Amino acid sequence: MKKIWKKIDEIPNIEEKTKSIQEKYNLGKIVSRVIANKNIDDNDIEKFLKPTRHDFYDPFLMPDMKRAVDRILKAIENNERIIVYGDYDVDGITSSTILKRFMQDRGIDVGVYIPNRINEGYGLNKDAIRKIAEDGYNLMITVDCGITAIEEVEFAKKLNMDVIITDHHEPGEELPKALAVVDCKRKDNKYQFRELAGCGVAFKLTQALAIKMQIKEDEYLKYLDIACIGTISDIVPLIDENRVIAKLGLMLVKQTRNIGLREILKLAGFKEINATTVSFGISPRINACGRMGHQEVALQLFLTDDPLRARELAQKLEEYNVERQNIEKRIFEEAIQCIEEIKNEINEEPDCYILGKEGWHHGVIGIVSSKITESYYKPSILVCFEGEEARGSGRSIEGFDIHEAVSKCNKYLTNYGGHSMAIGLGLKTNNFEKFKKEFEEYTKNNIKDEKSTPELKIDDEINQNEINISTIKELSLLEPFGEANYEPVFIYKNLKITSIRTLTDGKHLKLGLQDIHSYIDAIGFSMGELADEFQIGDKVDIVGNLQINSYNNTEKIQVLLKDLRKAVL
Repeated sequence: MKKIWKKIDEIPNIEEKTKSIQEKYNLGKIVSRVIANKNIDDNDIEKFLKPTRHDFYDPFLMPDMKRAVDRILKAIENNERIIVYGDYDVDGITSSTILKRFMQDRGIDVGVYIPNRINEGYGLNKDAIRKIAEDGYNLMITVDCGITAIEEVEFAKKLNMDVIITDHHEPGEELPKALAVVDCKRKDNKYQFRELAGCGVAFKLTQALAIKMQIKEDEYLKYLDIACIGTISDIVPLIDENRVIAKLGLMLVKQTRNIGLREILKLAGFKEINATTVSFGISPRINACGRMGHQEVALQLFLTDDPLRARELAQKLEEYNVERQNIEKRIFEEAIQCIEEIKNEINEEPDCYILGKEGWHHGVIGIVSSKITESYYKPSILVCFEGEEARGSGRSIEGFDIHEAVSKCNKYLTNYGGHSMAIGLGLKTNNFEKFKKEFEEYTKNNIKDEKSTPELKIDDEINQNEINISTIKELSLLEPFGEANYEPVFIYKNLKITSIRTLTDGKHLKLGLQDIHSYIDAIGFSMGELADEFQIGDKVDIVGNLQINSYNNTEKIQVLLKDLRKAVL
């Protein structure tokens, strides 16, 4: 797919700032330039490079935190029954684990309820609340959900349950009338950072409890490995306090005492433990449980202290993930077939893809929608028909707010929710075509032409005199990479192709490249089709990430390709 190469906007006095960072922190020019381009305040660079346990903010500055802590301590003192109500994704599972483990270590038995994605859907529901009340619970603490549960909180109160909400999602115009609502996205928030994941808020609750209970720091800091997993997986910005959680947490993951997490790491099989390990090794396995309707397995894995049980549960995660992958592959292939039929029928590229079919698994269609949007760079919504009811999930591109689009086309919907880049919705099956037509019309009239081609943002230009093994290792100081702290992308110009081949039956591209006096390897995953566009001797410009390829105790520089084109001479 054609991409627009765009160097990120330089901040004023970039050269002076780069030099200042080089000298003050004894760093190389490339990593100093990348840090300078992030425009981090001079007083925060040390925290960015080397965060410590002292970089956490005061949890009692969060809205209603004191009220939440006081009520929990009262419940503990009075031997009231407490339950944590979570969510079935990684953020919800890790949030529930942190709070449950913290209480358990204090000798306090709390229950945990995770709704079933298939039968109950996201968030609080009255049937679950009724059952929780019938089981004798007096206090319900939500994690990673609840901020819009106005009716459900009122229902819980009528059943004589107090509710504490901890969440990180955007609130509506009205807050639930819970005993406490701990969410930094509240309009009256005074906390210094508002982008915590749900597990980050749960972690801050344990920090506040530990302070009030006069417990040592280590007694809540030891859950940073779990908090780190949820934070990275939930794709929140890895800056400020999220970066502190992620960076310190990854250090603990490498030596984690959580038996279940150790078993997942073994199955994932990654050589290094970093954000990539979490995003592609751990997160899909945990999410697969929720997507396939077995959310309790992931929770049990993180809570067990039995090595044999952990191994058994981890294997179940693996099986659910394989099942999810197979279902995802089938739906993706069927969706691609539908798209090609649409393109042939109208003889042009549509502005969006709205696809619906019976037999699609609604726990998986969101992933497939994401792949469709990534492949075609178009907003997409996939809908599964389940008798008279239909459920859908959609993803968008930069510059097109799919939540706003759906809100303008909600005439035929029974419910919807999400944000600018992702949406979930429900409707009657017989209204699918009407909704489809309305959404397509809206997209056609509102999508911006300049946003129809993806942009490839480039941090800096490099040459053979600037890159070496030491320089690339120094870039690891910027890890963990993720949302708002992407792995640096560089442009390297005027390289001669010395070898070209494809790997894995033509799927991937492997290049040997030569500068004037040096050689470099490059690999482009899922870029094998470009092999026919280039030949040995061609001069090319490439864009990608700098890596070290270790093989047989030999380290070589390698570029992970994002794109390439004939050299612009």
